[in-house]
Amino acid sequence: MGRPSGPGCGVERALQVLDGKWSTLVVRELLSGPKRFGELRAALGTPSAKTLTDRLRMLEHHGILTRTVHAEVPPRVVYALTEQGHSLSSILHAMLVWGEANPGPGARPR
Repeated sequence: MGRPSGPGCGVERALQVLDGKWSTLVVRELLSGPKRFGELRAALGTPSAKTLTDRLRMLEHHGILTRTVHAEVPPRVVYALTEQGHSLSSILHAMLVWGEANPGPGARPR
């Protein structure tokens, strides 16, 4: 690729942010717009509340999403991608294209 490798390289940084299945899928869900915790959990299906909370905190720490608490009773918390988070859309699109073109053993290509 002709670019530096090792600690600090761009690929390593991207992998830190998109670490694990749930982080990537959270970003995918938020690309369509802001969502509440319950909406994210329902869309993702199986993560535990703790796992999803941990992923949301990590993505917020990395500047990928914002967490907004609205002063209502009960409090309404909304998660939304930042500009940096939206910039991941091309990476996720490339993953989608690759995944559809390379479905894996035993699966039929789309």
